[in-house]
Amino acid sequence: MVFLRFKLLFFYFFVSKFLLLGQQIKEPRQVAEWTKHMDPFRIVGNLYYVGTYDLGCYLIATSKGNILINTGVQSSGPEIKHNIESLGLKLKDIKILLTTQAHYDHVGAMAYIKRNTHARLLVDAADAQVLKDGGKSDYEMSKYGATFEPVNPDQLLQDSNKIILGDMSLTLLHHPGHTKGSCSYLLNVQDGLKKYSVLIANMPSIVTDRKFSSITDYPSIEKDYAYTLTGLKNIHFDIWLASHAGQFDLHEKYKSGQPYNPSVFNDANGFANKLSELQRAFDEKLKADKIKS
Repeated sequence: MVFLRFKLLFFYFFVSKFLLLGQQIKEPRQVAEWTKHMDPFRIVGNLYYVGTYDLGCYLIATSKGNILINTGVQSSGPEIKHNIESLGLKLKDIKILLTTQAHYDHVGAMAYIKRNTHARLLVDAADAQVLKDGGKSDYEMSKYGATFEPVNPDQLLQDSNKIILGDMSLTLLHHPGHTKGSCSYLLNVQDGLKKYSVLIANMPSIVTDRKFSSITDYPSIEKDYAYTLTGLKNIHFDIWLASHAGQFDLHEKYKSGQPYNPSVFNDANGFANKLSELQRAFDEKLKADKIKS
């Protein structure tokens, strides 16, 4: 009986591998900065930047293992592993995986990281299906088919849910629009005697040229964008980061090898300016949609 069970497990393993290889993954767009190397560094306290030059990936070290937020594109897996190990940490110590959105430039290597860590993937419930089918049900990216390797969430989260590991607690903020389950994270980070409130923001850029009213598989998209823009404007924080380095001007604030200085990310004015730009883009989109009507 034990031998038969082993044979069945062996068979299912190779069938699943065959099916995965038979499913073509097509990343529709590559930007040089997305895969360009960047040395990892400590942002504040136990929060580290481990992503590529432009794709924001964040590692939070806790007393019970680590949390990784975002994984970049499909080829970024080994790069993130290298960056984590360069900090003297271990990939296998990741216990929780999170993402700010279910697009291939942020979850492309999620399945790879999950296989190599056995970490639990916790996601905003509204992005769960897109993760399961590799992007094929995304309201905009579905036109490309599967854009990343499918990955199954272990737990679905709702707005304001807490993610707790060891001595760390993160609050998920549901910020839909860019994807149905786009989200941000708010956490407190201790650095010596000082405590910082950190926002890892998913900025609501618009990814579709279609009229909002014509997107029948996402009828609440206009309302969701408006909700997210309002919600982001009402968050109080000391430090803010984002899904893309360019969104929070990382490379103007930090150069590789620069001395540790969390205060360079204390940029409330920059955050307000970025939100104003996004609000203008949203308002212009609504005007353009009216003209098309």
